[in-house]
Amino acid sequence: MNDITTTLRVDGRRLWDSLMALARIGATPKGGVCRLALTDLDRQGREQVIAWAREAGLTITIDRIGNCFMRRRGRNAALAPVMTGSHIDTQPTGGKFDGNYGVLAGLEVVRTLNDHGIETEAPIEVAFWTNEEGSRFVPVMMGSGVFARAFTLAQAYAAQDAEGRTVGEELARIGFVGDEEPGDHPIGAYFEAHIEQGPVLEDAGVTIGVVSGVLGIRWFDCTVTGMEAHAGPTPMALRRDALQVATRLMQEVVATAQRHAPEGRGTVGMVQLHPNSRNVIPGQVRFSIDLRHATDAVVDRMAAEVHAFAQRLQAESGLPIEIVPVSSYPAQAFDDGCVRAVQRAAESLGYSHLAVVSGAGHDAVYTARLAPTGMIFVPCKDGISHNEVEDARADHLEAGCNVLLQVMLERAGVRA
Repeated sequence: MNDITTTLRVDGRRLWDSLMALARIGATPKGGVCRLALTDLDRQGREQVIAWAREAGLTITIDRIGNCFMRRRGRNAALAPVMTGSHIDTQPTGGKFDGNYGVLAGLEVVRTLNDHGIETEAPIEVAFWTNEEGSRFVPVMMGSGVFARAFTLAQAYAAQDAEGRTVGEELARIGFVGDEEPGDHPIGAYFEAHIEQGPVLEDAGVTIGVVSGVLGIRWFDCTVTGMEAHAGPTPMALRRDALQVATRLMQEVVATAQRHAPEGRGTVGMVQLHPNSRNVIPGQVRFSIDLRHATDAVVDRMAAEVHAFAQRLQAESGLPIEIVPVSSYPAQAFDDGCVRAVQRAAESLGYSHLAVVSGAGHDAVYTARLAPTGMIFVPCKDGISHNEVEDARADHLEAGCNVLLQVMLERAGVRA
């Protein structure tokens, strides 16, 4: 890159103002955003972003799952575009930054290039992907998943919300069924800027997270079956208490993750107790198990350790324990070249940085199957996300966008 591009900086105030303007669409009383996928509010958000893109001179392409690609032409139209983006759908009690930051940071990169009349060799594209959150329709990361052919367009179209409305019907209703076949759109490289959604960067006092990959995930449902009995007349030695056995297994889930620190994660997030009565010994406990690690080999080892403990516990207690797989997401390492580019940019810009692994899924997981991919994290207040109080500092958001600008220019090339 030449001297002009290495000294180039985005307009942080303009980025912040765009984030606040988009946040008004679906704004909640507590300061968050509720803009569920394929609702009328999602349509309004899409239309607003597209309007800004057109003002910036971008051309718009939409595919059949509603993914939107906004292109700034390059000197060599034959080159695959250097892409950035994320999503603009939110959780029911979502915040202003999750996903939205990645899309509008990409738009700010384009606006900055326009301001300075900079022409890139390869085209630059900003994308927003359909239904990343999965809060209304499952699976999560639907648009990028269809794009990467992790599942079919027909499967996505058939997905239903709680009222029985399908993705296909709702996409058509809001007018976002495009002509392009998902996955036919080329990507030269993909970078996604995102709030961390965790506390690591803030705790370390670091501005930029250099993301090496995304944790692999294994989800299970576990059922421990005992016998309901009266809490008073039944002596402790004669009880078949499902909850007491279940809690030991729950503790093992956490202990397993701790044995595989620092990247191991073990969570029991859902518990259903039967009959859930004050004076009845629990006869059945059903709970979720969420295991994560940066490598599939280790997360599978963690699952094996939990299963082995469950078998020993069943033999010891005499209570049946059933563990059923629910879903599995492979770990995804990002491209070494893209990861190093993010680190170089942070260093050249003078930002503190830290190598991190994402514990949450992102659309970058699927683009990484198709093209060199990297992610840029910035801190969020108290590590809180998927919450109306989700917050981030304007200077951190600006810093992440400056890193994004530099890595995209490096990859796209600049005409001398």
